[in-house]
Order: sequence, then C-alpha cells, then structure tokens
Amino acid sequence: MSPQAEEWFDVVNERDEVVRRATRREVHAKGWWHRAVHVLVFDAVGRVLLQKRSMLKDLSPGLWDSSCSGHLDAGENYDAAAVRELAEELGIRGGAAPVRWFRMEPCEATGWEFVWVYRLRYDGPITVEPLEIQYAEWVAPAEISRRVGCRAEEYCPSFKLLWATVAAAAQEPTHAEQRHAAPLRETR
Repeated sequence: MSPQAEEWFDVVNERDEVVRRATRREVHAKGWWHRAVHVLVFDAVGRVLLQKRSMLKDLSPGLWDSSCSGHLDAGENYDAAAVRELAEELGIRGGAAPVRWFRMEPCEATGWEFVWVYRLRYDGPITVEPLEIQYAEWVAPAEISRRVGCRAEEYCPSFKLLWATVAAAAQEPTHAEQRHAAPLRETR
C-alpha cells in the first residue's frame, strides 16, 4: 500500500450488508468481512493481463494477481470500485464499469472479502502504476493454468481461487466461440 491517509472500509455481514465502518488496519487485523473487486482484462486474442504486485504492497507483495484488484472504499459500490481500480492501476479511464462475471464468497483465500470478479475486453494503452504493480504481462489462459499449477506459491491466494473458477468453466462443453469469448456467464 502506498503511503496515504488511513483507508476506511465498510464492514459487512453474511448477506454483504454494511453493518459499520472501520479502518483498513482494523478490518484486516480482526478478519472482518469486507468488499473487493478483481478485474480480468482480455485482449483481442483472448490473453489475460496479469500483474506482479509491487514489493511495496502490504499484502502479497511480489505475487502475481488479476489484471487489477482492490478494496471498496467505505460508501463505494462494486462497479465504482472496478472503474477506479482500472484507472489507478492500469491507466484505463473513461469507460463504464466492466461486466460483472462472477462473485466469490468471503473465505481465508479472499482475505474475508466478498469479491465481484469483472471481465473487460480492452486493446488500448496500459500504464501501470509502479507503487501498485511491479510488472504486467499478457498471458494465454492455458499458460496461466499451467503456471499456477507449477508455481502456485507465486500467485495471490485470491487469484488462485478465482482462476480455478475461470479454468473450470472453460472446460465446460460450450460452443467454441462462447468458450473463447466468455467461459462464465456474465451478469449485470
């Protein structure tokens, strides 16, 4: 995390309803349920942009992760957080919220976060924020699965969990075009 004013998060209950607000430090120290987003950015040929997290991050420094991800600020909704994270981490600005793809329930691997995973098809310029991202790379989905299988310790726990969902859905029998374009059903 970059040096900045204390972040405030909404603490939520088992139905993802806000019950109070607390500082990032307190939420993480006490393991309270809170909210986050992950965005997987796909290019025209179906590769996924992966990021290697900055060594300055307080959680999972130097590990590979989704194209971008982050916590919701107190009072912020999931879609607004996805738009904000795309701008802050990758320099992708001005668009509507990407499509909600699937949701993950809070567990140890997610850091006790309710997570909406988004999908974005994007072929424009990427500008990584060095305080957030050490390196970014476009990788074919099959190669991601291979790397996660061979070097799981190099990936964030939440990414491994969400990638297992993506990879499993890609194996479901569907039309070839659908499998390439959308391995999971998109929701709004």
